[in-house]
Amino acid sequence: MSDGAMSEPRGDVRPPDLHADERTTLLTFLDYLRESVVAKASGVPDAAARAPGVPSGTSLLGLVKHLTRTELNWFVWAYEGADEPRLDDDEPPRDDETAEDLVAAYRRAAGRTNAIVAACPDLDRPGARSLRETPPPSMRWLLVHMVEETARHAGHADILRERIDGSVGR
Repeated sequence: MSDGAMSEPRGDVRPPDLHADERTTLLTFLDYLRESVVAKASGVPDAAARAPGVPSGTSLLGLVKHLTRTELNWFVWAYEGADEPRLDDDEPPRDDETAEDLVAAYRRAAGRTNAIVAACPDLDRPGARSLRETPPPSMRWLLVHMVEETARHAGHADILRERIDGSVGR
């Protein structure tokens, strides 16, 4: 897109069926929230998506990058134990990172997370290491934590988007 606006979301992911199994329920809610964040950042010119919307410096693109790195840190670095560096999840978007790049990276991280979750034989199974000074958490804990983290930031994205152009709703 010539104005640097974020790409459109992948479609309207809906919450899971009321009788879905636990893994499906957690992943579907997480996917729903991920797409909510992407939807809030979509259609916003790059400069507006990058601009801090509150005194703390939080921006739409900053939220997308933070969520991307948080997923990679918890699921790839900590749970899977991949031989990859732990990422700074508070690093702001660089000038050379476009909105489209950051959304694509978020979607790749989500796909990687979903594959790790799908390969996990038991949600009680702990990961290889932890990001905290505690024993490695279970996959269940990680999924619930990521739902909470993403929901919280989806709310922040709602407010930031409304401040940019008055857009409300999912």
